[in-house]
Amino acid sequence: MSTDPRAGDAAKYVDPQIMDELLTMRSSIDNIDAALVHLLAERFKATQRVGVLKAEHKLPPADPGREKAQIERLKRLAGDAHLDPDFAEKFLNFIIEEVIRHHQAISDHPTRTSDAEAPFDWASQE
Repeated sequence: MSTDPRAGDAAKYVDPQIMDELLTMRSSIDNIDAALVHLLAERFKATQRVGVLKAEHKLPPADPGREKAQIERLKRLAGDAHLDPDFAEKFLNFIIEEVIRHHQAISDHPTRTSDAEAPFDWASQE
């Protein structure tokens, strides 16, 4: 029986060979999750720079035309990748909401975000 914490409750009931295969698959998923987190961090660094530029030039935090185009583009990409386009839309909408919130925080506190490369504590803006 596996004592690997990734095994969860299944280790109690599953053949050890199957458990090893399951753990290998879960390890792959864990690696993908880590990559997603790093990609999202890079995306938010880029959108932070956009937010600073928008704030400097008194542009609104939201851009509905851009958002709509991005959603349509992502839905097409999702379909091409055999991913549910509706899921992709929900995922991007969540990201867009966060980006707009961040852009609003940048606009409201421009002195805190003058260096677009510096980390910005979004939680402190709540």
